[in-house]
Amino acid sequence: MSNKRELKKVINFVCDELFAECVAATLYNGVPDPRNVEALLLNIVDTRNDYISRISHPEPGMPAKQYFNDLKHSFFEHVSEIIDHIGNLN
Repeated sequence: MSNKRELKKVINFVCDELFAECVAATLYNGVPDPRNVEALLLNIVDTRNDYISRISHPEPGMPAKQYFNDLKHSFFEHVSEIIDHIGNLN
């Protein structure tokens, strides 16, 4: 990702796809607990908001390249956790 705008687009795209996948999983995988589904959807929205705001306001005193590499790494770890939760909704 060459700039902040592109990174924001990727984060928005991934979170949109996670949200859609969660909704599809609830519709087609039986009847999961609505509280779990709501918590998962809120987690996806909060993740999106958190990472977008962290892109706009980087941490001072840390080299930009290192900051954004750490940000991308933690985002993809968080996304993999959300994917695991979606898989275990039943």
